[in-house]
Amino acid sequence: MFYVKWGFIIAFWLLVASFFHYTLPQVDIARVTDTYEKRIDPGENRLFWAQADAGSDPNAISRDVFFIQTRRADGKVMVYRNEDTGWGWPPYFKFDTSNLQAEAADAKSTSAAPQYVAIRHYGWRNEFFSIFPNAISVWPVEGPEANKPLPWLNALILLFLAAIFYGIWVRWRRFREKRIDPKLEEMQDSWEATEDSFAEKRSRLRRWWAAKRRGY
Repeated sequence: MFYVKWGFIIAFWLLVASFFHYTLPQVDIARVTDTYEKRIDPGENRLFWAQADAGSDPNAISRDVFFIQTRRADGKVMVYRNEDTGWGWPPYFKFDTSNLQAEAADAKSTSAAPQYVAIRHYGWRNEFFSIFPNAISVWPVEGPEANKPLPWLNALILLFLAAIFYGIWVRWRRFREKRIDPKLEEMQDSWEATEDSFAEKRSRLRRWWAAKRRGY
């Protein structure tokens, strides 16, 4: 039972950590190598695609999606999708997909004359399931060793959520101490009293039976 309990606790916090790691913004330093547009038919990985761009048919089965090809400062290739988030989740309220694609196309460069940019995005890259992170914004930086901006937004969001969870936990603890624990103590006392009563009755019955046997 102990291992089952801790297994559920660990699984819960891993799920929470994965959710925030996917949703919260991250910044990469990379060089844009190409931009293109591709027709996408979301399938089993539909959960990892945003909805159709603002103004498009939200019920369309397939749609055109912008992509940004890059090579990171460490030499690894990374491909980002460029989709609107609109009013949906995550709440980035992104409506400027076309403008962002134009900015990315204007920032293209070659290895002979590299021009690096910072790409703010959320999400994961998984080649097996064809999952791409979604680019949120792009801006030029001095070079591959440029410092990434401090994740103030992530820290504020996590601090805000931690305060909410702490407030809920404090209120739950107070409610438990005032309402639940006294009831549990009453039930325990009642159970112990019942057990004592049964024990006393059994003892009387044994004494009566022993006296009856001695009488015979």
